Order: sequence, then C-alpha cells, then structure tokens
Amino acid sequence: MNSSSNTFTQQLQSVWASQGSMLCVGFDPDPKRLPAIFQGRPEGLFEFCREIADATADAVCSFKPQFAYFASQRAEAQLEKLIGYLKDKYPHIPVILDSKRGDIGSTAQQYALEAFERYGADAVTVNPYMGFDSIEPYLAHPGKGVIVLCRTSNPGGSDLQFLKVTPDGQPLYLHVATLAAQQWNASGQISLVVGATFPEEIAQVRAIVGEMPLLIPGIGAQGGDINATVKAGCITHQPGTGMMINSSRAILYASAGPDFAEAARKVAFTTRDALGLASVE
Repeated sequence: MNSSSNTFTQQLQSVWASQGSMLCVGFDPDPKRLPAIFQGRPEGLFEFCREIADATADAVCSFKPQFAYFASQRAEAQLEKLIGYLKDKYPHIPVILDSKRGDIGSTAQQYALEAFERYGADAVTVNPYMGFDSIEPYLAHPGKGVIVLCRTSNPGGSDLQFLKVTPDGQPLYLHVATLAAQQWNASGQISLVVGATFPEEIAQVRAIVGEMPLLIPGIGAQGGDINATVKAGCITHQPGTGMMINSSRAILYASAGPDFAEAARKVAFTTRDALGLASVE
C-alpha cells in the first residue's frame, strides 16, 4: 500500500489492522548511549536508527523521530535521510516528527513546511498554548496529522494543565481536548498527546474526544502502566486501535552491545504483545 494516497488517520486505521499493534517506536538517539560501532561515525545517528527501524518495523503502528536529538548534533540531514528511508521502505507505517512546535502566523507556516515538505513526515506534534491560529497552518496540508499536546507525561505538566479555565471548572488539558474535538478538527486529522503516567486523565480525554487517535508517551523508561493505559484509552468496540503508545529508550537501548538490534526487536515485540493482550482483557 502506498501511504501517499492516504491521510494520516487512514494510515493509522490500516496499520492498526495489518500490524496488530499500537506500539510507536520513538527515535531519541543519544550519542552517549549508542553502541560503540556507531560512535564517532559521520552518519552514526542515522545508521543506528535505521537498524532499530529494520528490527522493529513489523511490530509497530508508527515511528516517531524526536527532532532535538538530531538538531543538537547538527544532524538534520541525517533526520531527513532517516525519514526518507522509513517512507521508502515502510510506506504503510506513519512517521511522526516530534518537534512540539508552537508559534503563530507566517512562522507556523514555515514550521509546517519544515515538517511536511522538508522532512516529509506524516504528522507533527504541536503546542496549543498560543491558540488555534498557531495550529491552523499545519491543517492547510491535506491529509497530514497534527498531534496537539494535551496532558503531557512529565511531572511539571500539572503546573499549567490542571489550571481551571472555564466557568464550570474544566482544567486546561480537558479544555484543549474539547476544543480539539469540537472546533479545531475540521480536517479530521487532529490527534492528542496524553501521557501514560496519568491513566485516569487518559480516560477523561477519551470520553471527550470519541475515537480521535491518541499519542501516548510514558510507558517503558518513564514507568507508565501498560494495562491501565490501554484500559483508559481504548476504543471499546475496536480493541487494538485508537492509540499510538510510544516507547523510546526501553527499546533503543535494550542492549549497548553487538546484539542491540536483536534486543530492541525482542523488547518491541514483548511490548506490542502486552499492549494487544491488555486491549482484549
């Protein structure tokens, strides 16, 4: 199947069915943690991520390269090469550029061009703090996914996301979910980020947004509970769908030795199977 003729949400529905997976593998390549064979190599980040992708591609519903891990190493060209490789070899698997952009007007237009035209991503993460006009330019790219930060998995997320912002006392993160579901999603391509470290809040978001896809970080190294996460975010009449549950470090760094790809594959399949089992319990 050629993903270029499908929207982001269509890609997700197809890959959930064909792969039987809700696992998203995140690419956060820390140079200090790469296996020795990649250290000091001009394209070490790309080569490492390519090996992880090849080892895990049949266990995932999406890939998520994290922009900062490449940009901090002046490796944007390697990021372009990686996404190009993923789109060429695994066109059925959507690629999310995790850059969490958040700006207005012409600047947001440029960030959208960066994500979708320079890097060729199928979706991008964005910050809604500046309101709808900071999100709208991404929606101008037909079929591309726009994944809005809603309830993040970090402890400090509560500093702002729990503030009550409506007359009936709705916290900010649920207000974002409401806006995303009821006003912003004319394209049908908006998703939300909701952290696995807060399963009760995942359930509250799901109740508001219906079948909207959720990108859920926080399992693996961050300690989110798989069973609680899946139970909270599942679409009850379509088990195994509705979520892209991300694991990065637990898979990338399953081994620092020559068996790094084999170890990553093992953890990816173990995680995929645990997610699948939780969705039908």
